[in-house]
Amino acid sequence: MKIRFWGVRGSIAVPGPRTVRYGGNTTCIEIRTDDNDLIVFDGGTGIFQLGQALLKEMPIRAHIFMTHTHWDHIQGLPMFTPIFIPGNTLMIHGAFDPVVGTGIEKVMDIQLQYSYFPVREAELKAKVGYITMIPGQTVPVNDAQVTCTMLNHPVINYGYRVEHNGKSVFFTGDHEPPYNIYEPTDEQYHEYQMIVEEKEREIIAAMQGVDVLIADSSYTATEYPAKKGWGHGSFDSSIRMARAAKVKKLVCTHHEPTRSDDDLETVFAEVLSRHPHQPGDPEIVLSREGLEIEF
Repeated sequence: MKIRFWGVRGSIAVPGPRTVRYGGNTTCIEIRTDDNDLIVFDGGTGIFQLGQALLKEMPIRAHIFMTHTHWDHIQGLPMFTPIFIPGNTLMIHGAFDPVVGTGIEKVMDIQLQYSYFPVREAELKAKVGYITMIPGQTVPVNDAQVTCTMLNHPVINYGYRVEHNGKSVFFTGDHEPPYNIYEPTDEQYHEYQMIVEEKEREIIAAMQGVDVLIADSSYTATEYPAKKGWGHGSFDSSIRMARAAKVKKLVCTHHEPTRSDDDLETVFAEVLSRHPHQPGDPEIVLSREGLEIEF
């Protein structure tokens, strides 16, 4: 299995000299199975460059799994060149939205309106299909299996586990570890704490033992308290998850957009100094555009 990162920033694209080493595009991750089946996580601005690279492989069949529909994870889809080429097939997977009562098909329907984009969905030349998934559902991609798990974000967000030939990878999308919304002195605290702990066990079980865990690590430990409830994790929370799930490699991603490459390396070094490697710990790395992991 091979992983390639095409977009690693969170919230907004930040191209420029301050982000040239790690990249300024928003989330897009390419997965290739051992059979070369194409699985894509999210359609942030990084998906444009993926589309350009795919032009030499036409025709393609791509399975795009959307973690959620916030702008930084979908805004590159209308500029994904293969959707304009006859003979290509795109299957877009994602969650049902109970707020508006629609499935994942809304991700293109909303963006491809003349108010926002000059090409309507009906004018696309590729075949585009939609699969709305429910939590815990497994979708086959030929011999690979992709299973979704509900994670914690202000909108419904799926984490995805891909398994093929005994290899596995889990991507969190945007995820903030569940926390108790009540104070310890509140009457509801202990009952809600049981819910939090059960959700944590469910999440750890979903990513248990994967070869590669790709996790939202937006904040430092000192930044997180001011951002609590925004739906993002920290380097520290990602390391705790990776240790609890006994994964082999942790890739920290969704980099804070205000952080330069130099700043990113500085805070990462500080995190590693506070979490020295212990027996059984995963290898911990930073995601960057162009990073390839083959296992």
